[in-house]
Amino acid sequence: YYLTALTVLLGPVRSVTAQVKKTFAQRTASSLGNEGLVIDVKTPTHLTGILEFSNGVLATTVFSFDVKGGANLPRIEIYGTEGTLSVPDPNRFDGPVSVKRVGETEWRNINHTHSYIAGRGIGLADTAHAIQSGRSLRASGELGYHVVDIMQSFAESSLSKQQVKIESSIERPDPMPPILPQVIVG
Repeated sequence: YYLTALTVLLGPVRSVTAQVKKTFAQRTASSLGNEGLVIDVKTPTHLTGILEFSNGVLATTVFSFDVKGGANLPRIEIYGTEGTLSVPDPNRFDGPVSVKRVGETEWRNINHTHSYIAGRGIGLADTAHAIQSGRSLRASGELGYHVVDIMQSFAESSLSKQQVKIESSIERPDPMPPILPQVIVG
């Protein structure tokens, strides 16, 4: 979700550099139905990466299952020449979108253009509307492929200890319209 959000916000990724680590040999599961089950860790659980976007923007990322006790970092912050934009966790679609411009002393929340009560359901409604209206999908297969390409390239970069060029690319999807038309199912 995080890489998809960054790609939708900033456009396609040109290259990545990453380091990964498997911090613990075992961990205790916390997912529903498996709570307390001790499992062997077979894959890296911490990734630090740098994304270079096609427009020249650089993003620093940290993805980790190794954080103990929680974190209070913003999920996504974008630093620009005119200020900073903070967006909520794209895994849940809830929380404020905030901006702090150069010269301002306080963060300002920006009104949402869409209700986040629907959570991920808004993507399904948008997809249904795209199919009905004949427009291109925002959550397209090409976007999904590009994000998987980024993830695979993180792994390749970590193994090779080198920057990896992303082979795929996408057109950055248009933003959702302020009012998503009613989708008629039938």
